Amino acid sequence: MEGGNRFKEFYFGNYRKFLFVPFIVLIVALSLILIKFQSSGEFINKDISLKGGISLTVFYEKPVNIDEIESSLKQYLSPNDAAIRVLKSAGEQIGFIVESDISEVDKDKLDSILEIIGSSIGEQLSEGDYTFESMGSSLGQSFFNQTIRALIIAFIFMGIVVFLYFRNFVPSLAVILSAFSDIIVTVAIVNLSGIKLGTAGIAALLMLIGYSIDTDIMLTTKVLKRKNQELSEAIASAFKTGMTMTLTTIAAITVALIFTQSEVIRQIMTILLIGLLIDIVNTWIQNSGLLVWYIEKKNKKTV
Repeated sequence: MEGGNRFKEFYFGNYRKFLFVPFIVLIVALSLILIKFQSSGEFINKDISLKGGISLTVFYEKPVNIDEIESSLKQYLSPNDAAIRVLKSAGEQIGFIVESDISEVDKDKLDSILEIIGSSIGEQLSEGDYTFESMGSSLGQSFFNQTIRALIIAFIFMGIVVFLYFRNFVPSLAVILSAFSDIIVTVAIVNLSGIKLGTAGIAALLMLIGYSIDTDIMLTTKVLKRKNQELSEAIASAFKTGMTMTLTTIAAITVALIFTQSEVIRQIMTILLIGLLIDIVNTWIQNSGLLVWYIEKKNKKTV
């Protein structure tokens, strides 16, 4: 009980200082995204589903020298780019994926790519050893424009619903700002980690808006609609419920990340995991801090 009182005094005495943390992180994330846009003309790293190209998945469980294969393919495909990533299941390599932004591949070119890979791993590949996908650049750009439009529309509708529910500008703005921070910081981290976003990644960002809003609305509702309850008790109650929700989701995502063999599911789970960890900071430091500041200002005016 005494420890709880000390934490309460520490938090309410320093919550304004804590607010600097998420805001500094948000500014750094926005800066990183703008720097990437200035250097590459893109806000995010796109995979072939958003910019067009080819994807060759090779099922091969033996150890391979990824750098050697990538170097050989880049020389052959130049000036187009080529990238290779290992495909794992339960921590074990089950193959690797070759991606390139070349627009068209005929049979001769595909055979040459397979021959280069075969020479690098010391085995020639047959038809059952790989799968091949190709996406046109105009179709990929069309997918990207549509998914970004869907993301923006989802965010606008989310904001409208939040304003209609609370009918209060500051708490509603705090909820929307928290969700916005989750998306921006997650995108910045995804860019830094080198993950190439596909349509699955955009879907994960849409899902992240929902996960983020859940805890923010629950926190705001408990704080604004509390009756005969101290502000600190309302925040503590919301924290217990919210962290239980977040940690159970993180546990389920971690299990999926360990056992999934699908790259699509792996990308969705990875982005959700990053976003939920960021959401803990933005909900329980940024949003709760803004709510405490708002309630204190409101109480001073009514005294």
